[in-house]
Amino acid sequence: MGYKPIESYGVIGDLHTVALVGIDGSIDWCCLPHFDSPSVFAAILDDQKGGSFRIASLYEAQHKQMYMPDSNVLVTRFLSDQGVGEVVDFMPVQGPCEIRKIHQIVRVVRAVRGSVRFRLDCRPAFDFARRPHQVILEGWGAIFEAQGMKVSLVSRFPLGRQGDGVAAEFVLNPGETTTFILRQVEENGHGSVHDGVLLEARLVGTEALTQTLAFWRQWLRKCSYSGRWREMVHRSALVLKLLTFAPTGAIVAAPTCGLPEEIGGVRNWDYRYTWVRDAAFTNYAFLRLGLTSETEQFMAWLEQRAVEGARGDPLQTMYRIDGGRELPEEILDHLDGYRGSRPVRVGNAAADQLQLDIYGELMDAVYLYDKYGTPIAYDSWRHVRKMLDWVASNWERADDGIWEVRGGQQQFVYSKVQCWVALMGLGAAPGRASYGM
Repeated sequence: MGYKPIESYGVIGDLHTVALVGIDGSIDWCCLPHFDSPSVFAAILDDQKGGSFRIASLYEAQHKQMYMPDSNVLVTRFLSDQGVGEVVDFMPVQGPCEIRKIHQIVRVVRAVRGSVRFRLDCRPAFDFARRPHQVILEGWGAIFEAQGMKVSLVSRFPLGRQGDGVAAEFVLNPGETTTFILRQVEENGHGSVHDGVLLEARLVGTEALTQTLAFWRQWLRKCSYSGRWREMVHRSALVLKLLTFAPTGAIVAAPTCGLPEEIGGVRNWDYRYTWVRDAAFTNYAFLRLGLTSETEQFMAWLEQRAVEGARGDPLQTMYRIDGGRELPEEILDHLDGYRGSRPVRVGNAAADQLQLDIYGELMDAVYLYDKYGTPIAYDSWRHVRKMLDWVASNWERADDGIWEVRGGQQQFVYSKVQCWVALMGLGAAPGRASYGM
């Protein structure tokens, strides 16, 4: 189908990872099990090799896409004279403890008006299309198995092998619904299609949709904003929540990698990590909206980074979502890139840059949380103070600057200003160390 405009994608997620769903019903991006894991679908980076999972009406139709109110449940609708069909996409967030390690995409297909003929095409391409896989057809669907990863697709319609993927055509009568489940189980889990059928019978489909809608709407009720821009603010908050990693509280800058700053350009970076700067700004937004549980989780993650900084090493510009420091950058020469924008990069060498400004943003986040959230514990202040002792000794150094240019270190004014914001911020705290100009 070729490349779609970036703005034609909706996003769904389960607070571990996300999937991008195009307005044509195609999932063109998803990494499993986490944001910074290798991809399962990456057609957005190569429409031939990257892999996708498409469900769409076979009728010539107008496409519409929207979210169910106050949720991250996405509806893609196909409107034609022959009939109106839709695909409801979501990733279950909560459920019984025994399935918490299961990451799954649920696709509920409906014939809204008239009988609608649909086509399903599912072709994963594991590890950015670098890891070959085998297709195993079973009575209730298919299994795609590569080294170290297994994904199953549950379907009540028979699937036919098509190359290294599967396909099916089916008709839904007026008001009829069917559910497809694509799921991947983490290590020590089971991935057979038969397990998926049992899961579907108990939890997926209508019940899982109800649970997922309830989760998002209950979460959004915590938002304190009630002004004239309520709908837009709520939608922005829901997207920011999708970018949080539940196990650690980390916040990713974006869930994608390799997309160009400009079509045909070479600045195609991997943003599936946590920038201290960007996450601090997101944390501020959560605080202003009254979403304090997110700020508590992020501050716990940030405190661990401050503990590391208190040991005398400078903070990194970014970290993995589990707090890891290693982000080796590599170029994927075998991928064409979005609309031919090469090279496609995964990992990010900017993690090794020195960016002194991040201390100012970090201290701003600490100050705001201390004022509007929960007072910072004494031990935490001690870690912050030791970290800023390093800043006081090194603020005059040249650094790489806020924009991560790769032309060498220079004396950036913004970096110096933010260093002093950090130092004066700590000095303003009663009973804490005071640094003078």
